[in-house]
Amino acid sequence: MKFLIYCGLLFFAGSLAAEEPTPTPTPAKAVPVATPEPTPPPTRRQLVDGLSDEDVQKALKAVEGSFLDGSVANEAGLRRAALEGLLIRQGAGLAIVPGDGAATGMPPFPYLSEILDAHIGYIRPGTLDSNALSQLDSTLKSFVEKGVDALILDLRGVTTSGDLETTADFARRLSPRGKLLFTLQKPSAKQERIFTSNQDPVFEGQVIVLTDSRTSGGAEALAATLRSNAGAMIIGSDTAGAALEYQVVPLAGASLKVAVAQVLLPKGGTLFPGGVKPDIAISLPADVQEQIFRESTEKGISQFVFETEKRRMNEASLVANTNPEIDGIQSMQKSRATAPPKDTVLQRAVDLVTAIQFYSKKQSNP
Repeated sequence: MKFLIYCGLLFFAGSLAAEEPTPTPTPAKAVPVATPEPTPPPTRRQLVDGLSDEDVQKALKAVEGSFLDGSVANEAGLRRAALEGLLIRQGAGLAIVPGDGAATGMPPFPYLSEILDAHIGYIRPGTLDSNALSQLDSTLKSFVEKGVDALILDLRGVTTSGDLETTADFARRLSPRGKLLFTLQKPSAKQERIFTSNQDPVFEGQVIVLTDSRTSGGAEALAATLRSNAGAMIIGSDTAGAALEYQVVPLAGASLKVAVAQVLLPKGGTLFPGGVKPDIAISLPADVQEQIFRESTEKGISQFVFETEKRRMNEASLVANTNPEIDGIQSMQKSRATAPPKDTVLQRAVDLVTAIQFYSKKQSNP
């Protein structure tokens, strides 16, 4: 009897289990598949560079034999196109300029020096020639006598070519004796000229160099060697990538400048065609920079760096029943349209000097 009851209980339990619904499995979450970035189409230069010599000849013959513009497709037109293509591809390495090949463009601004914030020397040489070098010597001597402990060398817009010995003299004023400054190298490894520092530096404080896209030639070599040898930091834009020596070929009404040598840095780095890369990248619109340079020649550079201090409430204003803070806001609103522009690149340099000196003092006096 007990056996029958036991079998009945088993049967009953089995029937209940059969009636329970089977749990539905939870579907796995779909893992999003990253969509690959589309491969950009090859550039025209990449397509041309990918052709074999045979394909290049084939393409040129097709142009010469079939292109509808006969003035371009003939042999003379193809030669002109080849020259234009070389000028485009080689950048600063090849250039065709009007006249005799002398320097063109905006004339340099005159030499300018000033002391900012009572301890930061500012020098804008305008160009790197013997006259500017003589003025640099006088300025650095004066800075040292006045206790200036930081120097901002403004090479923005400085375009030089040819006289690398004078460029080296500028670097020698700020580089330790015996340091290799740079090398002028021609295609033959034996044809190179080495520039070294043969004197003690005139100034040994913190050095900041300002550059822009028009900083070229010897000015690029100067900026790069001061970073290597004087621990200078560079603020501004990439330079022109034209630290080169040229051969000038006279043409009818123009001249062709052909790079025949390049400046190399102490560790073998070349400045052509990439130029000098700044440590802190910041730029100023060309028209604003030109306005600042033009007006600072007569008025000095400080007004384009520092903000006018805001007037505050004091005892005298309380007695006079005036509020200089409100009056100052109204005055500021009236003069905002005529306020001088600010040299944000130079401002960044001044801020950097201040920060470096602050943390240097903090570390020496924990």
